[in-house]
Amino acid sequence: MSDWRAERARVLAEAKCLVVKIGSAVITGSQGLQHEIISSLARQMAAVRAMGQGRRLLVVSSAAVAAGRAVLAAHGIAADTAGLAARQAAAAIGQGRLMRAWDDAFAATDLAAAQVLLTQDDFRVRQRLLNARNTFTEILSWGAVPVINENDTVSTEGLKFGDNDRLASLLVTLVGADVLINITSSPGVYDRPPAEGVQARVLSCIEDAAALDLDSMCGGKTTVGTGGMYSKLLSARRAAQRGIPTLILPGREKDILLRAFAGEDVGTWVRPSEKAIPTRKFWMAYTDAPVGRVLVDDGAAEALQKRGKSLLPGGILEVEGSFEKGDLVRIVHKGASLGVGVSNYTAEDIRRIKGLKRIEVAAILGNAHYPEVIHRDNMLLDAAI
Repeated sequence: MSDWRAERARVLAEAKCLVVKIGSAVITGSQGLQHEIISSLARQMAAVRAMGQGRRLLVVSSAAVAAGRAVLAAHGIAADTAGLAARQAAAAIGQGRLMRAWDDAFAATDLAAAQVLLTQDDFRVRQRLLNARNTFTEILSWGAVPVINENDTVSTEGLKFGDNDRLASLLVTLVGADVLINITSSPGVYDRPPAEGVQARVLSCIEDAAALDLDSMCGGKTTVGTGGMYSKLLSARRAAQRGIPTLILPGREKDILLRAFAGEDVGTWVRPSEKAIPTRKFWMAYTDAPVGRVLVDDGAAEALQKRGKSLLPGGILEVEGSFEKGDLVRIVHKGASLGVGVSNYTAEDIRRIKGLKRIEVAAILGNAHYPEVIHRDNMLLDAAI
């Protein structure tokens, strides 16, 4: 048995907390929710939960929009849900059906389900983050299973590409999960997009998710969901940065969870990074979207990547966008993203001091200025955004 197989067997056997993310394409069909698949997954999750003493399990479930579309179709309404408002309205119709399906499915296994709807602000605002963590702690202490979805109806940033994959990757850090299990419609991660005349194989293990060329490996989103393998691998990269592995499994295969926990070589195992990034850097990088870009020269790129330095004004070539002090910005070198960081300056001030030495910056901004545009402690390189 190779190291990664031993690692997977150990993690799955010893995990005290699991986050299971389930995609729309797994539990919906042309007529809406497929209750037999939901029931099968709930039965398997209940069995997996019972395998470990005191094991906790949380479910992130997509499919509210798909369920809403099916309800509308049953009423003779062919709803166009391409726009954000229409998708949010469809989610409002479908969320109740989705939760009822999970509630019934878990009730059949003698488990109580708890609905939790979250927005990005629940992770951005510290008090709301603490409240969410405390709520999950109580739900899990009662032996209930939280069923989590993005609060699409009120979220202004909702229903973007891969939103529930992103939500799951944030949740594993929030609740201290030991593994992220991503249930998808694919047999696993292919080494290239499957197509007619193209031989694609499923990767049993991904050693380093950050080293993958996602653009060449992944096709588009699924027909009923908002994500796709691209977003699932970004989610796995984020989890890996926190030292948490991901198991990507084909949700429509019979008893797939039970087979995985029995040691069968199914799906794709994404290994965790050897050195986990600090929690503070994780929240800094992933609870806000970058609002601008700073373009850096060769010397700055080398200093950031190889010597762990901060970003100084002298290494900046150009600034794109409009942002304020304290905003998250993307650091770019020759068209490639190096990472993200919190800016000590507004975009306008950076334009005034870019390329200058410290003494020249002081002449323009006065003595009350920061030596760094982005301090290394407020920066995450190789951010999975």
